[in-house]
Amino acid sequence: MKIKTRYFGEIDLDDSKIVHFENGLFGFEEYKDYTILYDSEGEEEPFFSWLQCTTEQSLAFPVVNPQKVREDYDPVVEDELLRSLGEFGEDDLVVLVLATIPKEVEKTSVNLKAPLIINAGTRKGVQLVADNQDYEIKHFIMKTDKEV
Repeated sequence: MKIKTRYFGEIDLDDSKIVHFENGLFGFEEYKDYTILYDSEGEEEPFFSWLQCTTEQSLAFPVVNPQKVREDYDPVVEDELLRSLGEFGEDDLVVLVLATIPKEVEKTSVNLKAPLIINAGTRKGVQLVADNQDYEIKHFIMKTDKEV
C-alpha cells in the first residue's frame, strides 16, 4: 500500500510493517495504525526513528530505543496491560520511547514514563505508564556544560 509521510514523501509500505495500537497513543486515541521509519544509509540502527501514522500524513513522532539513553531501562508494568499484545516471548518485544526535539536541540528529551511496547510477532502495540518512580516524562538526553 502507498502512504504519504510527513518526512519521507510517499512510500510503498508492506502490510507486515504496520503496527496496530488498539487504543492509539495518549492524546491521539483515534489513530491506530503506524509504521516505524528511519533515514539511514549505513548498517547501524539510527539513534532516532519515526513512528509514522499510516492514515494521517502529518502525524509522525520521533522515537528512540530507550537502551540508547539509559542502559538500565526496564519499565515495570502490570502484566494485564500487555495482554492486548497477544502471545509473546521476551525477544518478541520492542520498546521505544517518544522524543521531543525542540528548536534548542540541547533540550531534547525522551518520555521514559510512557513507553511504547510492540509485539513484533503480532504487530500489536500499546502505550502505557511505567510504575517506575524514577522515570521522568522529560528525561533530557544531552549533558549540559554544568553536568560534564
